Amino acid sequence: MAMKQRQWTPTFPLDIRATVGMLRRGTGDPAFTYGRDGSVWRAVHTPDGPGTLAIRSDGSTVTGRSWGAGADWLLEQMPDLLGAQDDPSALVVRDEVVGQLVRRSEGLRIGRTDRVWEALVPAILEQKVVGTEAWRAWRYLLRRYGEQAPGPVPDTMRVPPAQPMWAQIPNWEWHRSGIEPVRMRTIRGATSMDVERHPDRLRLLRGVGRWTEAETRARAVGDTDVVNVGDYHIPALVGQTLIGRPVDDDGMLELLEPYAGQRQRIIRMIELNGSRRERRGPRMSVRDYRDF
Repeated sequence: MAMKQRQWTPTFPLDIRATVGMLRRGTGDPAFTYGRDGSVWRAVHTPDGPGTLAIRSDGSTVTGRSWGAGADWLLEQMPDLLGAQDDPSALVVRDEVVGQLVRRSEGLRIGRTDRVWEALVPAILEQKVVGTEAWRAWRYLLRRYGEQAPGPVPDTMRVPPAQPMWAQIPNWEWHRSGIEPVRMRTIRGATSMDVERHPDRLRLLRGVGRWTEAETRARAVGDTDVVNVGDYHIPALVGQTLIGRPVDDDGMLELLEPYAGQRQRIIRMIELNGSRRERRGPRMSVRDYRDF
């Protein structure tokens, strides 16, 4: 299969892993992997069809290589994936803690994939469960229904199914993936909307609330302001970092209010470089609905 290539020189500091790492859904994500040479590999169902993109930094230049029907689209979109449309200077630092976060996070950009569906599905899978449970389902469904990723990739790497395919997955396969009927119905119902054209209307979908919208928009359209209200960990992490103690959703919104317009950027910097308190007490358990 023919490879296509593009070289791009960003005009800003760029940490590729920090910028695109949030797209990986667990260490065994069939659509995302890290190469031994430091490259980042993604399998994507583009508007032109399946494609694989490998990105590597070579000094001041980024080299992108791509394969498959979506190769041209992936190379054209690559700068936006890496934050070419982002403007970190829009964040006005108002206290020393945030100033330290900014310094520690040099090279982080808020990129965009421009693939809303591929951000929405895993966000729905992650609703109100631990990541391990959601990632297990993501792996199972992609390995069963995803297409082999084009290019010189591991046999386990898969392109996520196109949006209509998700409505055709039978009930028993959802069960085997570990997904209960509520999240299954939410994903099936979402196939009725052209989410690529209407990323601002996601909450019209039954079962899609503020948290799912935030998780999707942060990745797909590079929204720098959405807040992950309802997250199990983020409010406590935000509070611990900004004022030295965990807070709830209301407390998080109050702390982030001075940074309206850039709240998702603050959250992303905190996730990467924030303060974490020692874990005490029980963690959320991993549920398993499967019966083999």
